[in-house]
Amino acid sequence: MSYAKLLAPIVIGVFVYFSHYLFTLPDGLSLNAWLYLSIFVGLIIGLILEPIAPALIGVIAITLAVLFKVGPVGSGDTQAIIKDSAAIKWGLAGFSDSVVWLIFAAFTIGLGFSKTGLGERIALYLVSKLGKSTLGLGYAIAIVDLILAPFIPSNAARSGGTVYPIVNSIAPMFESYADKNPRKIGAYLIWIGLASCCVSSSIFLTGQAPNPLALSLISKSNVAVVDWLSWFLAFLPVGIILFILTPLLGYFIYPPEVRGSKEIALWAEDKYKALGTMPKTQIFMLIIALIGLILWVGASFFQINATTTALIMIILMIACKVITWQDFLANKPAWNTLVWFATLVTMAGGLKNVGFLDYLANALGHQLTGFKPFIAMILLLMLFSWLRYFFASGTAYVTAIVAIFVSLASSIPDANPAQIMLILVLPMGFMGVITPYGTGCSPLWFGSNYIKGPQFFLLGGVFALIYMIIYLLVGIPWVEFISPYLSFH
Repeated sequence: MSYAKLLAPIVIGVFVYFSHYLFTLPDGLSLNAWLYLSIFVGLIIGLILEPIAPALIGVIAITLAVLFKVGPVGSGDTQAIIKDSAAIKWGLAGFSDSVVWLIFAAFTIGLGFSKTGLGERIALYLVSKLGKSTLGLGYAIAIVDLILAPFIPSNAARSGGTVYPIVNSIAPMFESYADKNPRKIGAYLIWIGLASCCVSSSIFLTGQAPNPLALSLISKSNVAVVDWLSWFLAFLPVGIILFILTPLLGYFIYPPEVRGSKEIALWAEDKYKALGTMPKTQIFMLIIALIGLILWVGASFFQINATTTALIMIILMIACKVITWQDFLANKPAWNTLVWFATLVTMAGGLKNVGFLDYLANALGHQLTGFKPFIAMILLLMLFSWLRYFFASGTAYVTAIVAIFVSLASSIPDANPAQIMLILVLPMGFMGVITPYGTGCSPLWFGSNYIKGPQFFLLGGVFALIYMIIYLLVGIPWVEFISPYLSFH
């Protein structure tokens, strides 16, 4: 453990608080609000540096806020008397948030794909059919991620558990290693693995954990958000374009030296045949996944909440012995995520409760009044998206800035905050491509060392720019057109 990283959040948080002795508190902010802000700043620094488990950092921040009784509604008033019971009730409120449980349940559903081997079977089958050419192999990688994305919100888990092992087995077949002939085929496959994962993270609400977290934070700021199907429909045209374009872009911008070989397809076919017939557990998992997808897509028709659907899937998985109750209890990443996100949702909501977001909206909102609503929205989108460079965690990024941008969007005259926020959050997945640390799966692909740091940043910037241009030209007009038909709640 680095003591510098451990002390940094504490030192910075304490400095922020005591800075009010050096500078006059801004008009509109109470001492309680400033105290809460200092705890929140320490939380964000901790999430960025990660000296200890992120979930534990969240628990520490919540405990401090409860201890000082700042965070609940009305606590921004220094004269307010917040009871201990009210403070702890607020502190634990995130554990009753349906979106937090959706993310938790989706992690458990992902366990079914990995334990049964269904994800590996799908991957090997697609590689055996498409792997005769390097470009076809790129599409096989993209399709595998696309199939798994609705059910595994940890893009690190689906990359690390299914896609990366396949890529890591293929590249050495052509003597392509990180330190020897990386451009032969390995570097191309590594980049497509990352880029396609980022694209699928935007296509589905459950494609990455920060997506539903962002909607939860927006909703807590009293701005309407979309459901699973509406998210999918809002991004659909851009999603189709980016999905088709990504392997091609990599093929021409960062071309492999090997353009095709039957060896890959034959290798995958042999591995696939070695798996034998599909066992009952994989059949059950496939059926349960289809049931879940149908219920998510038809949520408004069936009147079943997305979280309820996810819980139904878990029950079916246990009933069909896809996973056991012990598997459920032993799934540490899922429980870690539950604690982590429950604390983050509460802490982010506290910014509004103490009055900080209202202050920020009043302080910064007038900067947007001179622009037409559409231009103001584009400026917010650019700022929101490219701030990703400064965050080593998609979750920290969402926690730190989403609520602030809700306030800014709400301050634009004659604008629809719900539509603006939807336009801002839809690209969060694909913008993870810009850095080697921008999203959960990035360190995995970057850590393979097939693509060096400067090349990784350059490719990330180029792909992010191309993706954003397509989103501006296609995505925003489409969202504005389809918004009246989307389900906001």
